[in-house]
Amino acid sequence: MIKQSELPDTIAIFPLGGALLLPRARLPLHIFEPRYLQMIEDALKTDCRLIGMIQPNPVPGRDGPGLHTIGCAGRITQFSETEDGRYMITLGGVSRFRVTKEVEGFTPYRRCDVNWDGFDRDLGKDEADTGFNRKSFLDLLERYFDTRGLSADWDTLKEADDELLINSLSMMLDFEAEDKQALLEAPSLETRRETLVTLIEYTMRGGQEEGMMQ
Repeated sequence: MIKQSELPDTIAIFPLGGALLLPRARLPLHIFEPRYLQMIEDALKTDCRLIGMIQPNPVPGRDGPGLHTIGCAGRITQFSETEDGRYMITLGGVSRFRVTKEVEGFTPYRRCDVNWDGFDRDLGKDEADTGFNRKSFLDLLERYFDTRGLSADWDTLKEADDELLINSLSMMLDFEAEDKQALLEAPSLETRRETLVTLIEYTMRGGQEEGMMQ
């Protein structure tokens, strides 16, 4: 387990809209753009092998996409190369960070100075959600899946611990980028679960309203 004192002050940044990484979660990625292939190769040469996942944040009048202030760093835990030179990697979520400034340099990918303060909990043990009503949550989730035409392994969902269940759904469900950012910035697992429930309920109401309008 990485200690906060071992986290670097500057990391490579991978802006990817709608892609969410959370601490202690796993995010598979397919890398094919030359600049990000270089990013992976450079990260693998470091001790920590960290990549900072972050949501783009469009800024009017700015050349190139802006960035949200908070992202999550992941350690490359699995790595394979295809015959045509693409990379298949898995990032293991380590800790959220706050961007302090973008670093100018000669790399084809973006790099930022970051601050890890305030995210000590990310480096600790799995979080628990003491107010979690699993039955009520799964009932809501089943209705949501039905309205979206989705299937799920309900036995696995019922057995998953609180953090794995809530964080996996936060990463996997199809929400807008700003909603993903809200899930990322949630200060606790309980807050993330409450945000997730709100987003699911909002999506279901929106779907019903569209149906009635048609």
